Amino acid sequence: MKKIAIATDSNSGITQEEAKKKGVFVLPMPFTIGDEEYFEDINLSQEEFYEKLKNNEDVFTSQPSLGSLEEFWDNILKDYDEIVYLPMSSGLSKSCESAINFAEEEKYKGKVFVVDNQRISVTLKGTVFDAKKFADEGKSAEEIKQILLDTKFDSSIYIMVDTLKYLKKGGRVTPAGAALGTLLHIKPVLQIQGGKLDAYKKVMGVKVACQAMIDAVKNDLATRFKDIKHEMRLCFAHTHNEENILKFKEAVANAIPDVKITYCNPLSLSVSCHIGPGALAIALYREIK
Repeated sequence: MKKIAIATDSNSGITQEEAKKKGVFVLPMPFTIGDEEYFEDINLSQEEFYEKLKNNEDVFTSQPSLGSLEEFWDNILKDYDEIVYLPMSSGLSKSCESAINFAEEEKYKGKVFVVDNQRISVTLKGTVFDAKKFADEGKSAEEIKQILLDTKFDSSIYIMVDTLKYLKKGGRVTPAGAALGTLLHIKPVLQIQGGKLDAYKKVMGVKVACQAMIDAVKNDLATRFKDIKHEMRLCFAHTHNEENILKFKEAVANAIPDVKITYCNPLSLSVSCHIGPGALAIALYREIK
């Protein structure tokens, strides 16, 4: 039986320490801050990242170089026969497309199986651990890839943005719109479905935004995921807002008591740099049986 490795990138929210404990592999995502290059969870921690945002330093994300990806895969293949690699969604980064194309190189054909299952952060984390479970059960890399592709749309993420500063910086909100929104305490709620980050609703205040996200999840469970509700799991993420995410998690547990809660983690830094600190997120994903 072939030895199958499960690998992802740090957009999954899986730390290097957690990866070692769980027996998976995580490629750190690169960031440029000033003239320096940093790698998530290697020489750039969550606290350091938000401190740099607080100091108004320009933070830019980029995809891993082919050289770093090659080194990452080659090191894994020293001990494993095949790799199932799950990068962040192709709808949010070109790194997935680059990995798919790179896996077509002769040295990786039949050895590296790149899966675009349209996930990021806590939903990607759940998929990675499902894939590890399948590998431990003896499924082939090709079988695991097909299972994950067949279920790639079985997830939703809703994110409340606390500040419009970073959406304005990224061109998603005009300066005038950001100024008015800040004045009126408008909290945009964004959604990720099918891998793309889109606007969902604009509301006034954190409390109303949290209720809007709860209502959105309830609607998904009653419509999109009606037939697989028993396999759906709730998870949470935040950007430097641990106190409020715990309160939100408690409110969700009371409002939706019949769906199991799994993870509650910081949002991946690649998303965080576009929405800034203070964000709260709730996600649904299918735990594949």
